Amino acid sequence: MRRLKILVAFVLASLPAMAATTCESLASLSFPDATINSAQSVAAGAFTLPANPNGRGGGRGPGANPYKDLPAFCRVTATLKPSSDSDIKIEVWLPAADWNQKYEAVGNGGWAGVISYSALADALRDGYATSSTDTGHVGGSGSFALGHPEKLIDFGWRSQHEMTLKSKAIVAAFYGSGARLSYWNGCSTGGRQGLKEAQKFPADYDGIIAGAPANRTALALYIASAQLKDPASYIPPAKYPLIHQAVIAACDARDGVKDGLITDPTKCNFDPKTIECKGADGADCLTAAQAETVRKSYLAATNPRTGQTLFPALTPGSELGWATLGGPQPSPIILDHYKYVVYKNPDWDWRTFDFDKDIVRSEEPDNVVMNSTDPNLAPFFAHKGKLLMYHGWADPNISPLSTIQYYKSVLDTLGGEQKTSDSVRLVLAPGMGHCGGGEGPNKMDLEGTLDKWVEKGAAPDKIIASHATAGKVDRTRPLCPYPQVAKYGGSGSIDEAANFSCVAP
Repeated sequence: MRRLKILVAFVLASLPAMAATTCESLASLSFPDATINSAQSVAAGAFTLPANPNGRGGGRGPGANPYKDLPAFCRVTATLKPSSDSDIKIEVWLPAADWNQKYEAVGNGGWAGVISYSALADALRDGYATSSTDTGHVGGSGSFALGHPEKLIDFGWRSQHEMTLKSKAIVAAFYGSGARLSYWNGCSTGGRQGLKEAQKFPADYDGIIAGAPANRTALALYIASAQLKDPASYIPPAKYPLIHQAVIAACDARDGVKDGLITDPTKCNFDPKTIECKGADGADCLTAAQAETVRKSYLAATNPRTGQTLFPALTPGSELGWATLGGPQPSPIILDHYKYVVYKNPDWDWRTFDFDKDIVRSEEPDNVVMNSTDPNLAPFFAHKGKLLMYHGWADPNISPLSTIQYYKSVLDTLGGEQKTSDSVRLVLAPGMGHCGGGEGPNKMDLEGTLDKWVEKGAAPDKIIASHATAGKVDRTRPLCPYPQVAKYGGSGSIDEAANFSCVAP
C-alpha cells in the first residue's frame, strides 16, 4: 500500500496542471520501470479490436463488431519492465463518463499472451475503470519460459501486481482521485491469478472473484496416461454422449429431482461396466479397456509406489468435454508446462512421466512459481478482503475437487467455517463446464454479488444462476455456499430457482 501511495504521488506530481482533465495528457505520465505507449480518447461505439493488438497477435475476425455498444472511454497502453528480461504490455480503460469510482482488473486464460479485450469490455460496460495484461509474452504457448525465468515470474504473478499498481496510479491521475474500491475478476488462469494476488499482495484488492483456479498439476498427464498410452484404452469422442447419458441416468435422481443434472458428483456411484459391450465393440457400448479408462478417469491420482494420493481427477458429469484432456493428444497447455518449465526440453515425451519420482521434480518451487495454493489468507481477510470462488461441477479441464481441496485448506488454516464465512465463499454449479457453458445454469452476477458483499457486508447466502437456449432463459437455480446444496421444495417448476432452497448436504 505504501508503494502505491508513493507511486500515485509521483505520477500526480509529474503531470502538467490540467493534464488530469484529458485522456491524451496521460501520455506524459512517468513511471519507474514503465513507459506509456499511448493515451487516446475512444468515442462511444468506435472501438474495434486491433488487427495486431500491441504487436502481440490476435486480430479482427469476421462478423459484427462485438464492441460497438461500448461507451466512450480513455484507452491507455503501456509497457512495464520490472526486470531486465520483462516486456509486459497492459491496457487501462477509463470511462469518460459515469465512472462508478471503482477499479476492476480482469484475468487471463491459458498461457495468456494477449490482452483480455472481451473482459475489459464487460467491466467498462458496468462502469468500472479496468485493466488487463498479456502477462509479458507473445501468444498462447508456454515456450516463452524456456531460458527466461524472469518471464516465468512475470507470467506467474509479477505482471498482475505491477499492472495493478500502475493502473491505480493512472486511474488517480485521470480522475483526480483514486478508485474507492478495487476488484479482481478472473477464471481459470484468471482464477489462479486472483488467488495469487490475495496470497502474495493482500492489499491490492478489496474483493476477488476466482473461478476454477488453474494451478498446475499433472492431471492432464494422469488422464493421458489412462486414455492414450494404450491405443485400446482410447475413447473416441463419439462415445462421450453414451457415457454421459449413462452417468446421468445412474446419478441424476439422487438429489430428489430428475432434471438432467448431478447436484453432487461425489455421491455418484456410476459403474462403467453397465455399458460394457457384451460382444464386439460397437457405437452403443464400451470395450473392457475403455470401461477401465472411464473408471480410472474418476479416481484420484496416486503414487504407484507409496499409494499416496497426489491430486483429484475428473468428476462424473464432465464426460462431454473429455477431449480437452483425453486426446487424441494431451492438453497442450499442460504439455507446454512440462516441456518448457519442468524439463526445459521441447522434445520431452509425456509417456516417460513417472508418477513416483517425476512428481517430486514437477512440484519444485521454481516449477510451480505460478501456483496459488498458500492457504494463509489471514492478511487479505485482515483488511476486510472478500474472496468469492466458483467452479463448474462438470468442468473437464480442471477438477472442481481441487478447488474444494484448496477452500477446505483455507478454512482449516484459519479456524474453520465460522471464522471465515464472512471473508470467503465457494459456490459449485451443477452441470456447468469450464468457467461457463454446459447443461446446467451457468450465467450468474458474480460481479454484483461481490460488490454487494464488499460494500454492504452482505455475504452471499445464494447466487441465482440461469441457463439459456437460443438466447432464451429456460432454467434458473440457486448456487449455494459450499457445502450446502440446492434442494427442491417438492412443488412448482423444477426450472425456477424460487422452488429450491439451500440446505446442508
